[in-house]
Amino acid sequence: MGDLDIRSGGVVAVDTDSLYAAADRLDALEGDLHDLTRLLREAAHQVEYVPGVAHTGAIGRAYGLVGRAGDLTDRPGGLAARLRDTAALYETVELHARRAAAESAGDAAAMARIDARLEAIEAEHPSSGARAWWAELWRDASWAAPFVGPAVEFGSWLGMGSGAAGAGIVALGLTTGLRSSGGGTILRGERLTGPAPAVELIPVTAAVGAEAGAPTSLAGIAARIPSDPAARVRVERYTMPDGSRQYAVYVAGTTSRGPWDFTSNKQLYLGQKSASYEATLEALRAAGAKPGDTVHAFGYSQGAMITSRLAVEGGFDTRTLVTFGSPVDAEVGDGTLDVTIRHTDDPVGAIAGGGLDGGTGAAGSFVAERSVDPPLPVADPLAAHHIGEYEQTAAMLDASSDPRMDAVRGRLDELQSATSVEVLEFGAERTPCAVPVPGAGAPGGVPVPGAVPAPGPVPAPGVVAAPGVSPCGDEDAGTSRRSS
Repeated sequence: MGDLDIRSGGVVAVDTDSLYAAADRLDALEGDLHDLTRLLREAAHQVEYVPGVAHTGAIGRAYGLVGRAGDLTDRPGGLAARLRDTAALYETVELHARRAAAESAGDAAAMARIDARLEAIEAEHPSSGARAWWAELWRDASWAAPFVGPAVEFGSWLGMGSGAAGAGIVALGLTTGLRSSGGGTILRGERLTGPAPAVELIPVTAAVGAEAGAPTSLAGIAARIPSDPAARVRVERYTMPDGSRQYAVYVAGTTSRGPWDFTSNKQLYLGQKSASYEATLEALRAAGAKPGDTVHAFGYSQGAMITSRLAVEGGFDTRTLVTFGSPVDAEVGDGTLDVTIRHTDDPVGAIAGGGLDGGTGAAGSFVAERSVDPPLPVADPLAAHHIGEYEQTAAMLDASSDPRMDAVRGRLDELQSATSVEVLEFGAERTPCAVPVPGAGAPGGVPVPGAVPAPGPVPAPGVVAAPGVSPCGDEDAGTSRRSS
């Protein structure tokens, strides 16, 4: 089991503000040491005038302390300068990522601000731009290296002989190609394209009160992601002490059939609307969540792609995003605490292409990685992708003293203060044509606790509904049933 590596982003291993702050403290320490050296020098000078002290060696020892203090005085300043150079490198990488996003969004004002900051960094720290370019190039070329060795070893185990090396080259080529093509990332402002597949929610279970409760750890979050093939989405509805509501949504990974199948996997990865994404939105709505409401989103594998899209474009105030084994990395807003948990030898996580270079999300956001390194022969090539392995990694984070975990604990403490918690779980089916039943809270007229009645169907552009007839199309027509 590999050691846990906690980073602020793909290339960025630390928070740049923390580096700059540490450099400032070292500068202050250098000033204090200068003052101390001056006081020691004055004290040594006074020792010379103490009667009878000359033959004791005290004068030599006093000036020896002055010399040692003088040697130490210049060290904090040198370390502070190196910290600032390192912070400038990381900040430049972050700014390059932000500039690319601003350029993609056509935000000329943001681009101008970023360019001005880059020029200021280069003026204060010459060659920071060149060093950042090399860091990004090295990241692009080397992030997939953990897959090369296992691919070669796996090829040898399969009896490929000299072809085993070719397996390693193929693995490196595929993963590097994904990164260079921009695959596996969702930039701020991107939206899913295509028609919205029609789905029908299927309520599975509901729980209220003490048996529900809020999660207390990341491992607890991973354990709540649905494992029952019939339930793919879990929604927890929290009533807070002030009477407001917050929601937590847990979304499971791929299944062989239904909305969470490989068709949805492909659609989401290619930036297209999927039945699984629509079903997750419907589950939140059925639980009573409205646009702008506070949501904490947790997803595994395909579910992580869904929750990432939810944070970027779902229309809710997504305060927290925690993903396990995600095939994508999303550039979320500054109000979202973004925690990405992935395994370096997880082939599903590999197609994220190494993720975003810079950090993203609110202060305290981070990427946590480790290598599961399952022993060969590997009976299951997806061993490092299993949710059980990710639950173990989450437990390692829970036990970590890294200060970035404080933000996670703060979010969980907030949910712990809820006066009541209600739990709803849903499955879903694709429906070529689904007409809402007036007054029904769920498919078949089964009411969903706290559900918001669905508005009447709205005709598609250019379609005139006959009196008493609801227009209904198939997936190609882009209609979606609302079971709330």
